[in-house]
Amino acid sequence: MASSAQLLLVGLGWFPITPGGMERYGYELMQQLAAEGDYLTLYGVDLPANSLHTAITLINLTSPNTPLPQRLWAARQCFRQHQSQMPHPDAINLHFSLYSFPLLPDLPSGVPITCTFHGPWALESQEEGAQPWSVAFKRWIEQRVYRRCDRFVVISHAFGELLQREYGIPAEKIHIIPGGVDIERFQVNLTRQQARQALGFPLDRPILFTPRRLALRMGIDKLLQALVEVKRQVPDVWLAIAGKGSLRIPLEQQANELGLQNHVKFLGYVPDEQLPVAYQAADLTVVPSQSLEGFGLILLESLACGTPVLSTPVGGMPEVLRPFQPSLITETPASDALSTRLIELLTGKIPLPDRAACREYAVGNYDWKILAPKVRDVLLMPN
Repeated sequence: MASSAQLLLVGLGWFPITPGGMERYGYELMQQLAAEGDYLTLYGVDLPANSLHTAITLINLTSPNTPLPQRLWAARQCFRQHQSQMPHPDAINLHFSLYSFPLLPDLPSGVPITCTFHGPWALESQEEGAQPWSVAFKRWIEQRVYRRCDRFVVISHAFGELLQREYGIPAEKIHIIPGGVDIERFQVNLTRQQARQALGFPLDRPILFTPRRLALRMGIDKLLQALVEVKRQVPDVWLAIAGKGSLRIPLEQQANELGLQNHVKFLGYVPDEQLPVAYQAADLTVVPSQSLEGFGLILLESLACGTPVLSTPVGGMPEVLRPFQPSLITETPASDALSTRLIELLTGKIPLPDRAACREYAVGNYDWKILAPKVRDVLLMPN
């Protein structure tokens, strides 16, 4: 890598304190860039006092619990106060529009600004049932932030097309670099039986695993519907659902009404240190997303742990799985397509790739050591 750079990042939480795909992406990217010699300053929310890495400085912009106008004002004042004391950045990387917006007037001039587009904030809110005024406000914020950016990093062709279609960003400003996976954290270090014993999972049943926020577009309801048909063909199938969210009670009720009491376990929040164990305990990870799935870091995590993944043909997920094994993508996001492919995979009609093949594919294509330098090159491109 070239000489060290000073990088300024805005808008992220700190994983695992703030769980989520965007936070994990930012955390792992920053760790890799710092390991290779760069210096990074992150302005975010709910950050710990120390990053435990001398090359990463964390600065809390504001409290997430204060009313929004006060939060935005406090974020701007905090940024102004600290900017005079911080090294001049070589590049700026914005990650979340809400906390990037109040900082726009005070960003250093002449420094290239790259937005890492993790998803359409307004559209996601709309799909989750947010009020029209809230959706309109979020879109207004997004548009103003994006207008200030020189270029964009997106993690899939699907999100690159969405950025052009929904926000009018020219194709020449968009750089497609997939997300990465921490191949040391997510690895094959237990047998399937050892992993199941560690978690108290059944030892002698086919196990499906899905780690998802329990929200509408994640498709857990469709997966539960599919499981009704699957258990007719595979009577001892067992599904472990990891995650929390507003739909937990309705989903539990749905599982009971479908007669799945002995086939589904809602695990709640699974601590990050247990997540690789859960992947290794499963025969198959299932990601039944229904919309706006830009990439799906879950796919990489599972594959790195040696466990194959079945996904719906939504967003950027097919871009991950199609070069590896196209049969791991359902025909449609519907429950009947999920059940059909699950039955084919669990009964051996379609063979599942083995642990070694899954691991090799993830390491060879999605190691952060490969991808972080590509992101860095985009951040430091001159205007």
